[in-house]
Amino acid sequence: MFNKKIRPLSKFASLLTLSLVLEPSVYAKTVDYSRVGVNIPYSSVTQLTHREADEKVSYGDDPLQYALLWNEKPLAENPSKKPLVILIHGGCWLNAFDIKHTFPLSTGLSQAGFDVWSLEYRRTGDKGGGWPGTFEDIKEGILAASKHNNQYSLENTIVIGHSAGGHLALLAGSEFKKLKGVIGLAAIADIEAYSHGTNSCQSVTKDFMQGSAEEQPEAYTLANPAKRNLHKNSLLLQGDADTIVPQSQALNSGLPTQVIKQAGHFDWIHPSSDAFNVLVQNLEAMSKE
Repeated sequence: MFNKKIRPLSKFASLLTLSLVLEPSVYAKTVDYSRVGVNIPYSSVTQLTHREADEKVSYGDDPLQYALLWNEKPLAENPSKKPLVILIHGGCWLNAFDIKHTFPLSTGLSQAGFDVWSLEYRRTGDKGGGWPGTFEDIKEGILAASKHNNQYSLENTIVIGHSAGGHLALLAGSEFKKLKGVIGLAAIADIEAYSHGTNSCQSVTKDFMQGSAEEQPEAYTLANPAKRNLHKNSLLLQGDADTIVPQSQALNSGLPTQVIKQAGHFDWIHPSSDAFNVLVQNLEAMSKE
């Protein structure tokens, strides 16, 4: 079912990029998602079906350093002029939560007309994961997208991230100023303030950072979007029913913010939720800027 093609990354001569290209018939397949309410549980997202990615691209030596690409249409057709969406999944930076739970989101975004470059990366519990290795992976993955088949450019790319992935997306925007924009979905915008919370995700921030804010002040400063010069076209989308990332993370950020009433933490990654529609509307608007 797969045709294997090996391409080198020009900037990283020692690395090989492995692309797995699906048969063209796959492009004709679409997934219908039933409308849902608000404050969607995580289990409802993980039970959804999805379309398989069209390519798998390695951006490093580690098996976890790869991206999955969902093409909006076959490359043989006229390519979409919409920006590439680079998606960074969340999961408290833990290796217990991988890229798979965002497959429906990638499917939904591709069906909305966007090519999606979804990044997997090393996380807390993985060799080389945690701060700063996790963020180094994100940066390498973004650069790899901009060099893939000379198909995409940073200038026509929007990075979106959910939860802990939103934290990484905001940091990426602070370093890749050429990006078209950055959207944080229930994003952790102030990691130091977040680390002082007591919920299950807040409590493991110290594991990602290899210590508390008091023990690792310099590291927290470097890892904190709140203390960086963020991308000028950054936007935060937040639900007011989110119990994992509090509204204060968005409202205290100073960034443009949209708060969706009754939306929970996982509404953003369900492709038939009201929150998903808000995301697509903002992607469309940002595409025209």
